[in-house]
Amino acid sequence: MTYEMIRTERVGDVLVLTLNRPERLNAAPPAMFVEIGHAIEHLDGARALLITGEGRAFCSGADLAGRDQAPTVSPAERAKQSLTGSYNPAMLKLAQASVPIVSAVNGPAAGIGCSLALAADFCIAGESGYFLQAFVNIGLVPDGGASWMLARLVGKARATEMMLLGERIYGPRAADWGLIHKCVPDVVLMEEAMALATRLAAGPTVALGLMRQGLAAALECDYATALAGEADRQAIAGQTEDAREGAISFLAKRKPVFQGA
Repeated sequence: MTYEMIRTERVGDVLVLTLNRPERLNAAPPAMFVEIGHAIEHLDGARALLITGEGRAFCSGADLAGRDQAPTVSPAERAKQSLTGSYNPAMLKLAQASVPIVSAVNGPAAGIGCSLALAADFCIAGESGYFLQAFVNIGLVPDGGASWMLARLVGKARATEMMLLGERIYGPRAADWGLIHKCVPDVVLMEEAMALATRLAAGPTVALGLMRQGLAAALECDYATALAGEADRQAIAGQTEDAREGAISFLAKRKPVFQGA
């Protein structure tokens, strides 16, 4: 698939996915999320994914002007079709990815862009980066999984503040809230994000993917079910070459060299 709205590049074992509409502050029409979903499904051996935006923004939200303006479909119905047909499937693929994901937020991460950034396992923001649930300002409601995600990240009170007041949460405050992994100076944002993605890519990929699954499942199940799920995932991880390498290196008192298998 040839991408028109994103750019992908392999840097070692990291796939760097860049939202590439800088002239629109990377505003995302449905087609962009179709491309994002395709890229997630075609990692081609990459062991970590890094998502960022080209230019002055991570993503300024859905591109309302970029939607199909067919007169037979109402704006409200088009919005629903865009969510169910393009945005939501990509977000689910992100949640179900088998590799760890890092996002690097440069400038605004608004609307669906906020959801995309926060869906990463590790979200790193520059000091001028900010997170915005702008829907209240245009009479709409949060989407892209924000209503599920935000309360789990920062609690009901702060999630309510973000959604109902629609104010910018800049990098330092986002880090203080625990909304993101950390905030760094703008000039070192990509360096920090790439260093973390590279570190993750050198880890035991199968186990990391199972950890992602386990964390997601634990948010929705009781304690006994979580214990049973851990046992099942441990059985899978224990059969990998990386688990064997981990045991050998532990006994040899050396650093393990994982191959992602």
